[in-house]
Amino acid sequence: MEATLNDLKNRRSIRSYRPEQIKEEELQKILEAGTYAPTGMGKQSPKIVAVQDKETRDLLSRLNAKYFPGASEGMDPFYGAPTVLVVLASKERPTCVEDGSLVMGNLMNAAYAVGVGSCWIHRAREVFDSPEGKELLKKWGIEGDYVGVGHCILGYPDGDAPAAKPRKEDYIVYVR
Repeated sequence: MEATLNDLKNRRSIRSYRPEQIKEEELQKILEAGTYAPTGMGKQSPKIVAVQDKETRDLLSRLNAKYFPGASEGMDPFYGAPTVLVVLASKERPTCVEDGSLVMGNLMNAAYAVGVGSCWIHRAREVFDSPEGKELLKKWGIEGDYVGVGHCILGYPDGDAPAAKPRKEDYIVYVR
């Protein structure tokens, strides 16, 4: 239990990555953890698309940057991370966003546990609502009505992780 609490307290969003790809064994452990996230009524509405192909990763980065307010030309919203896990969830489930969010949390916590940096990158909803995003889903064989929940970027940190901010005093309210 202490190891789990340590991982939860020490995981940080990483925004600078070394270029080398993560190990397959690490990727598989991270993906497995994502599949064990709780989902509404156990219906498992999410899908995880693991992208390690550089061309596809770069396309996702460019599409994401289109929806990034104030993005500069050539900006990489994925901070150089070599792996992108796209988390989607079926709109047929009323808990689709919550289900996908729990998957994202499991992916990031598992990444830290195996020594891989991660960060949740927003704008997956906009990317996969766009014609280009819908074309990617079709190309990947994903049929149905899916919402983009998030991009979980993965890689080896280039530098130290940021320090944790102090927890706010009124974070917890007791009703006893």
